[in-house]
Amino acid sequence: MDVYFPLSKRSRNSASGERFEQKKPSIEVLPDECLFEIFRWLRGGRERSSCACVSKRWLILVSNICKYEIRDNNITQALNPKDESTNKKGGSVSEVEHNDVDSDGYFTRSLEGKKATDGGLAAIAIGAASRGGLGKVFIRGSNSWNRVTTVGLRAISCGCPSLRVLSLWNLSSIGDEGLCEIANGCHRLVTLDLCHCPAVTDKSLLAIAKGCPKLNDLTIESCANVGNEGLLALASCCPNLKSVSIKNCPLVGDQGVASLLSSASYSLTKLKLQALNITDEMFSVIGHYGKSVTDLSLTSLPNVSDNGFWIMGNSKGLQKLKSFTIASCLGLTDRGLEAVGKGCVNLKQFYLFKCDLLSDKGLVSFAKVAGSLESLQLEDCHRITQIGLFCSLLNCSAKLKVISLVNCLGVVDLTTGLPPVSPCESLQSLSIRNCPGFSNSSLAVLGKLCPQLQHVELRRLHGITDAGFLQLLESCNAGLVKVNLKDCINLSGKAVCRLTNLHRWTLETLNLDGCKISDASLFAIAENCRLLGDLDVSKCAITDSGIAALAHSDLINVQILSVSGCSMVSDKSLPSLRNLGKTLLGLNLQQCKAISRSAIDLLVQQLWRCNILF
Repeated sequence: MDVYFPLSKRSRNSASGERFEQKKPSIEVLPDECLFEIFRWLRGGRERSSCACVSKRWLILVSNICKYEIRDNNITQALNPKDESTNKKGGSVSEVEHNDVDSDGYFTRSLEGKKATDGGLAAIAIGAASRGGLGKVFIRGSNSWNRVTTVGLRAISCGCPSLRVLSLWNLSSIGDEGLCEIANGCHRLVTLDLCHCPAVTDKSLLAIAKGCPKLNDLTIESCANVGNEGLLALASCCPNLKSVSIKNCPLVGDQGVASLLSSASYSLTKLKLQALNITDEMFSVIGHYGKSVTDLSLTSLPNVSDNGFWIMGNSKGLQKLKSFTIASCLGLTDRGLEAVGKGCVNLKQFYLFKCDLLSDKGLVSFAKVAGSLESLQLEDCHRITQIGLFCSLLNCSAKLKVISLVNCLGVVDLTTGLPPVSPCESLQSLSIRNCPGFSNSSLAVLGKLCPQLQHVELRRLHGITDAGFLQLLESCNAGLVKVNLKDCINLSGKAVCRLTNLHRWTLETLNLDGCKISDASLFAIAENCRLLGDLDVSKCAITDSGIAALAHSDLINVQILSVSGCSMVSDKSLPSLRNLGKTLLGLNLQQCKAISRSAIDLLVQQLWRCNILF
């Protein structure tokens, strides 16, 4: 249609003689519908990106143009055969447009906090559409900056049909309308992560189920309005689900989770259920339909009793389960734990956290029947004692490599010693952390039981002294590779010197943070540890002399060094640290009050490839 715009020119007012200037005509007077139609005729992605930079209004309009709405350039060529037959590089316009619009989702973008806005999403959608397409979007909002709305998700839906991964966290402004837009435009979506999105309901999941049948990874956390209806829809439309994680959704019950398991019984490999109102009946479904599940995590399920675990174990359906986590399930007892061990014949990694009713009897029974177990971790299980630990080692499978005890208050020294037993030759890694009753006699027994240890972690064990640690050192025949003695305040330099002498050819990582060591320990490390690459002597009584000993040693090549909180390390260590910088990749000088800021600035300049914390 013809549009009349008056000429822009200056004219003189005959009465006052004052000059005035008529306003120039502006394209902004056009309604959104007209501008949208104009943008549809643009040749390629660069032109649309340029228009999007004009104003927020244009940005939103351009971002709402879907691929199928862009005008065919063959029509443009017919209207303007002379001007649009070729582009500047000699290629046809249709070829350029094809490259601009057709996308495979190569780019990953993340918006957090204040940057998580509708304008930001629209700009990302336009920019990525002309350069290979957007494949992954991560949006992290906050309580004070919830500015992503349906407008932003509509821009992603229109401009990025190639989207495969969408993660939305802490976005109270996102509701069903926005996710329906994603479902309508992003049919390739395979991963959906919804966390703390209270406005999302079952309606969103219904739309996702219909529009994104390729979905195989689903995470729903703290979405109070999502219930069984949405999960039923996903179960009927998305049979290829491989990973499902549902946490803290009060409306989700047995029916919804059971439908997911039964429909994806041959594809579902990872299942995580936490803080849900499911019952023993749900565990029966897991036991029967979890035929392909390899990773299972069950946390804070108050309505599940020991019968549920017993039924799940005896259903014999978890034959492929390799990693199993049970946390804060107060219903689990020794009976249920033994049934789990019998039913999960291929279980390799097992983690128990805050299971207050478990005792030594259940742990030993489990160790006897879990023939494939490689890693056992116990945390906050206060009824487990040293008897349970040692008997588990005696009765475990020949494949057990890792055992860890964390904050188990029931672990106290034995009053009587164990009879002569055959050692656990397979165990390579031992971790005892924050078990106040664990002391020298227990450590000596472990040394005899586990002669092939390579990794030892003893943290915050105030009952450990040089006498007990030396017995462990002399029993380790394979050679220690990693040793962590953080906050063992009663270990001295004598133990460290013996450690570096006995295991000089294998030691690679040593953490002495908080131990009672001095420069003598650093002298021993400098003389013996040829393979040491990671050394932590934070909060120790070392001085500049000890640092100098490390720097002048031709044997060690330390890459990570931490002297945090060493108050006697001063500016005099600057030349030594510079010399160590030939191999250093990381240096921690935090809370070293005797080192001046000028010395640190000089180190930062000289050790430019080293990451320095100060």
